[in-house]
Amino acid sequence: MTAIDSIAALEAVVGKPPPAIDLKVIDHLDATALRWLAASPLMFAGIGDEAGIGITLAGGARGFASGDAATLSIPLELFDDPALLRPGAGFGSLFLLPGIGETLRVNGRVESTDGVARIAVEECYVHCAKALIRSDFWKAAPDEGAPADPDAFVAASRFMALATIDPKGAADLSPKGDPAGLMVRKDGDALWFPDRPGNRRTDSFRNIIAQPRVAAALLIPGACSVATFTGSAALTSDEAARAPFTVGDKRPLLTARVDDLAIRVAPSAALRRAALWPAAAAPADISPAKMFAEHLRLNKTKGIGARIASAVVSIPGFMQKGLDKDYKDNLY
Repeated sequence: MTAIDSIAALEAVVGKPPPAIDLKVIDHLDATALRWLAASPLMFAGIGDEAGIGITLAGGARGFASGDAATLSIPLELFDDPALLRPGAGFGSLFLLPGIGETLRVNGRVESTDGVARIAVEECYVHCAKALIRSDFWKAAPDEGAPADPDAFVAASRFMALATIDPKGAADLSPKGDPAGLMVRKDGDALWFPDRPGNRRTDSFRNIIAQPRVAAALLIPGACSVATFTGSAALTSDEAARAPFTVGDKRPLLTARVDDLAIRVAPSAALRRAALWPAAAAPADISPAKMFAEHLRLNKTKGIGARIASAVVSIPGFMQKGLDKDYKDNLY
């Protein structure tokens, strides 16, 4: 098996992150992010430290999460597993918005948990829509027939939120989506999942190389149950491991194998409260393309590359056209 066990080996397979990729990341919740929170009914949260990580969901009526520029606030009672929240823990989150393929990622540290989880915000950015597009996430109808058997649930799942953590305890949560059978596969006691084109930051894979413990939530869009798993992940570019995940003529560049696997299927109170399906219409006053451009403008990097990028994406319609083309041409 062709193991990928260093950053150099990873970049030899997937390439280096584009120099401008971090320009979309800001270190606070700006007005556009706060508006997103006010409309979002569901989040995934990866919470842990240098020893490992867990995952949970939180949700409710739109605006269940709130905050200001420096702090994200979520009532503890709205988490499926509030015991994961503890002061000092790394926190990575992913907020969904009905009708919109992009997601909002907010990372930081748990500050306090006195009835409300308060997160000191360190990173905020919009993630591309490819995972939700590939999974047909918002096209699902309500479905009460999700399998209770873990293997059957894995086989039917189409969306995954993958939580990883680096050796310093900084958490990351990455969305992944595919048709059933192409997103994750069980092979004996191990679980496999592929890399697909996304935002090209490769945070989760860099974290796995340094600290292999992972946690993830699997969803069958339409259902209110969730499969969560934990384990130890390893990356490979082995041809035989990649072949089962081929779509058309597109084969993933790498796959991840998760061993020491523990899977649990359970109803999610957060998912039920969020009532995601049938999907509501997207809020008319939220534009992910405009958020991308605004975050580029707010990024504190002031080099010539940053100034050029900010000027280019400020051209009316430029960012939206670029996203539309990328989603059409680079889905796999």
